[in-house]
Amino acid sequence: MKEFITWFDQEFARLESGWRDLIEKLDDQTLYSPAAQQLSPSAEQIVRSARIVEQAFGGITANLWDDPFEWTLPETLVTKTKLITYLDEVQEARERGFQLFTDDSELLKSIMPPAGRTQLMSLLLDTLVRAWHHQRNAVDSSHAPDLRS
Repeated sequence: MKEFITWFDQEFARLESGWRDLIEKLDDQTLYSPAAQQLSPSAEQIVRSARIVEQAFGGITANLWDDPFEWTLPETLVTKTKLITYLDEVQEARERGFQLFTDDSELLKSIMPPAGRTQLMSLLLDTLVRAWHHQRNAVDSSHAPDLRS
């Protein structure tokens, strides 16, 4: 039985699709510009969302719990193409992770991330919630009123 695995996989895929939709609305020249983010989604928040997923699945697949901060800096991901390439890498890491799950009972196993022992299902749920939070912030930043006047 893989009902929970399927649900998690679909939710992560939906999250990734949202990242790509948001990136399509961005302009290479103003990806990280605070002024542009008043009118379009925040590339920084999209990257934060993706980093959360990459970190979780790097931990699940290879026990590498490093924060991908260094290779996701605005100085590195300077174009929409580079952002999409990074999202492709995150998607591949997630897909490798889900290939390890044969049935829902595996989600009840405990794993040991740096924060301490946790159940795999809890880790996946926490990852989704935190990643969705940053994606929501990416959208909200483009709808926030300009309070500087």
